[in-house]
Amino acid sequence: MQVDIGPITRIEGHLNVKTTVENGVVTDARCEGEMFRGFEIFLRGRDPLDSQQITQRICGVCPYAHAIASSTAQENAYRLQVPPNGRILHNLIQGANHLYDYLLHFYQLCALDYVDITAVLEYTGKDRELSKVRDWVKAEIDSGKRYPAAPFLPRLSGKYLDNRDANLGAIKNYLEAMKMEQKANQAAAIFGGKFPHATAIFPGGCTQEARVDLIVPYQSLIREVRDFIHHKYIPDVLAVAGAFPEYWDIGRSQGGFLSYGHLPLGPEPDSRRLLAPGVMFDGQVEAVDFNQIRQDVGNAKYSSPSNLRVRDAAITPQPNKRDAYSWIMAPRYAGQVVEVGPAARVMVDYAQGHNPEIKKLVDRFAGQAGIQPTQLNSVLGRHLSRAILAAVLADFLLAESQRLQPGQPTMASIDPPASAEGFGATEASRGALLHYIRIENYKIAKYECVVPTTWNASPRDDQGQPGAMESALIGTRVNNPEEQIESKRIVRSFDPCLACAVH
Repeated sequence: MQVDIGPITRIEGHLNVKTTVENGVVTDARCEGEMFRGFEIFLRGRDPLDSQQITQRICGVCPYAHAIASSTAQENAYRLQVPPNGRILHNLIQGANHLYDYLLHFYQLCALDYVDITAVLEYTGKDRELSKVRDWVKAEIDSGKRYPAAPFLPRLSGKYLDNRDANLGAIKNYLEAMKMEQKANQAAAIFGGKFPHATAIFPGGCTQEARVDLIVPYQSLIREVRDFIHHKYIPDVLAVAGAFPEYWDIGRSQGGFLSYGHLPLGPEPDSRRLLAPGVMFDGQVEAVDFNQIRQDVGNAKYSSPSNLRVRDAAITPQPNKRDAYSWIMAPRYAGQVVEVGPAARVMVDYAQGHNPEIKKLVDRFAGQAGIQPTQLNSVLGRHLSRAILAAVLADFLLAESQRLQPGQPTMASIDPPASAEGFGATEASRGALLHYIRIENYKIAKYECVVPTTWNASPRDDQGQPGAMESALIGTRVNNPEEQIESKRIVRSFDPCLACAVH
């Protein structure tokens, strides 16, 4: 039985997933990126200094990550030494963006897969926000609309939280989370200029000054977000984990894990980072080598050569290519499938014993749940990893903001060479992000982005290996093959961004 479970809702961009179900088990899955954009093509011939602005338009959710990856690629190409303030400001901007994205993902994109919104219909308390939601949902249902109270209703059939207080608390936190997301964005915009699409991130640092009158409100906003993370977000994630323990064993990707490390603590490209870089196979971590990354297009809608290194990549769209089923390429590391994202960041760091806070929180929550750290490779593991990272990041951002030196430079002087090339690697909230730039005669000759969801939602490679998300779906038992709430929970646990993947 073949079932399309797309278009997948509550994600960024256009994704269809074709599944084959036999005896209630998904035996095959194909992730289909359904559009083409071509950023690398229209960057050619542009001034290199345009790239950190243009590439931000790849995504309105994580534009800062693209700006920093592009700026880092240019810093590498220009051999720039970023002043400490510039590096710190990049961290403060990008870190605040991660906090926003983690809260958005759990509450607005995923919570409705687990929370029983109908619990609010019987609410008789005096909370103003819950009463507003109750009255609105009732009015929508009474209106007779085909899709009332979207995105709350209609919903898929399946098991939801059955604890009334937990449901009402999660609904209330759903509303409060939006306010916290706004505060995280305000914090990022203090130094980034605006959100989305920062104007202050630039190769060599940040055009915004490190001023006390900016540092203090930034810290105030992050403290509010941190309190919500500890008192609302983490308890809600644990409540879902307690109600759905089977999801520690559902949605396991088949392959390795890749992280470029997150938030540098020094000016050099190989400086120690808050989260360690590495590529992990079978529990063993190795240093990342960009030359081991190649992109297959056998099942993607391109006629350009397959298995090319990042610096050699070519893009020739072929929409009617026979047997191709996605506009997403299939990046592989040393020929192997890897998952990227929050779980990969945590697992790669934990395996190296790098950040003591990561180890402490993983051990604590794994002990509470009665699982092994390897089970972070799962639906619940991805959710818990985001919560762990949010807690670590919030504390780091407050400490990092204290390291700013008001009055000191935030930018390096720039004198772009006629010819150069450089890589820029960072961690977007969804995972490992790599930009490559080649400059000839002062113009961009080649630009290439290898984006998190390009890894996770990739089609089969030329050897027939399914991508991380496809492999996580295969083998899943579904109660209703037509709806597949189980499969959609898996897909959303990756937080796919198709706008990025088909850039």
